[in-house]
Amino acid sequence: MPPKAPETRDPATPAASATASPAQRRLAFQHVREARDRLTSTSGTRPVFDYELLRQFAQNRLSASPVIFLLIVTIGVLSGLWTGAIICGVWTAGTLVIHLIITRTCRQFLAETPSTANLRLWRLRFLLLDLFFGIAWTFILINPIGIDEQAGMFMLFVMLLVVAISSMLASSLPIAVFALTLPVTISIALYFALRGTLHDYILAVMALAAEGYFSLLAFRLYSTTLATLEARAEKESLIGELEQSKSISDEARRRAEAANIAKSRFLAQMSHELRTPLNAILGFSEVMKAEIFGTHAVPLYKEYAADIHSSGVHLLNLINEILDLSRIEAGRYELNEEAVSLARVVEDCHHLLKLRAGNRGITIHEMFEPDMPRLWADERAVRQICLNLLSNAIKFTPQGGEIWLKVGWTASGGQYMSVRDTGPGIPEEEIPIVLASFGQGSNSIKSAEQGAGLGLPIAKNLIDLHGGTFSLKSKLRIGTEVVVTFPPERVMSALAAIPVSAAPLQPQADMSSSDDGPNRAKKTLFGAGG
Repeated sequence: MPPKAPETRDPATPAASATASPAQRRLAFQHVREARDRLTSTSGTRPVFDYELLRQFAQNRLSASPVIFLLIVTIGVLSGLWTGAIICGVWTAGTLVIHLIITRTCRQFLAETPSTANLRLWRLRFLLLDLFFGIAWTFILINPIGIDEQAGMFMLFVMLLVVAISSMLASSLPIAVFALTLPVTISIALYFALRGTLHDYILAVMALAAEGYFSLLAFRLYSTTLATLEARAEKESLIGELEQSKSISDEARRRAEAANIAKSRFLAQMSHELRTPLNAILGFSEVMKAEIFGTHAVPLYKEYAADIHSSGVHLLNLINEILDLSRIEAGRYELNEEAVSLARVVEDCHHLLKLRAGNRGITIHEMFEPDMPRLWADERAVRQICLNLLSNAIKFTPQGGEIWLKVGWTASGGQYMSVRDTGPGIPEEEIPIVLASFGQGSNSIKSAEQGAGLGLPIAKNLIDLHGGTFSLKSKLRIGTEVVVTFPPERVMSALAAIPVSAAPLQPQADMSSSDDGPNRAKKTLFGAGG
């Protein structure tokens, strides 16, 4: 059997459309919409524009109705100089009747609702009325009695005036322009051409050229009007899409707020429900580990009690971190600000974790600038920032590594704290991951001491609450450095003292002689002491 020919697919099939790019799908949708509009439209434009074009045509005719009325009367009076009063009066009356019928028809169209309007019928009415209006002008311009040279120039002038006005007023309906102007132009051109002189030939050519020029101008006006309508439709479509997107985003925001409230309620409830049995687990396991009521018959039970206690402590810390992060993200974390010595807090954290670092053979170096003033900050938050950063450094620094703790001045007059280690480092593409909630890098996943991935996000959010900055720099196989800075506004030496008029009374100042160090620092902040 001959080999089967490969199957070909029509580009319009669903399989092909499914593999098309978004730009190609939008272009195909636009082509389909344009084809559908051409099939359903009565004028070759989008159906929504048909009514707008006819509405502009009717409004233009109504707005120019007094001008056309005066033009008919004026031309009728002037043409009476060579046609006679009877012919002039009959023509003026008949043309005014047609003009009044056109005006009345335009009002009827504007009074009808767009949904019930038969656009094809209304367009035919306007076309026939303009045709009759144009034929009416030919009776006054083609004089059956006779015409002189001055009357010929007058006829050409009237023809140009009628063509110009009609082209302007009926530009939104181009076929009506031809229906009104062609009878007048053709009759004038034939009249001059049949006279047979060179001067008349020139006038006939001028009449036809004027018709062509004003027809082109009417078409350009029609194109401009159509482009304006399309731009307005696109603007309204964009506004509709924006309103729809806004409603969707508002609904998503309401759902997110509801979910956040539900999460907060859940965490508050679970905090109580988890801590109550956890406290019992910690207490009883510590009693069993310390063998307060006697030694265990089996020594292995003591190790089990120690494992239970360490696991409970780990779980309690995890619960506290989750609750802290949820309060920060919900904007409910309140700073308890006071005078804080950054160097003293970092030194205390060093002493707390010194034993853990010593067990791993890690050396911690302190590099503090001397005589640094206090910060106006939340001591608990500052301590938590330092403990999280130092714990991470100890966790990921290999045996025998080194860690540097630095406290100093920033270039802008603020204070900074830096924790640098000699660990394996973090790949650059993983830095956003480790800064996200519950995010862990590849080194953390491979490490035996895996955490919840909340230390760095909590530290970053806490320093953001203080108006500071959080910077993490890392290089593979070299190490990682985290720098947190406090703004100059939080350095107490940079705060202005309260005016003397607002200072405390003298008896209160005398009673402060026995205050301790923190109280003296608070008085320094509020201008009450040196």
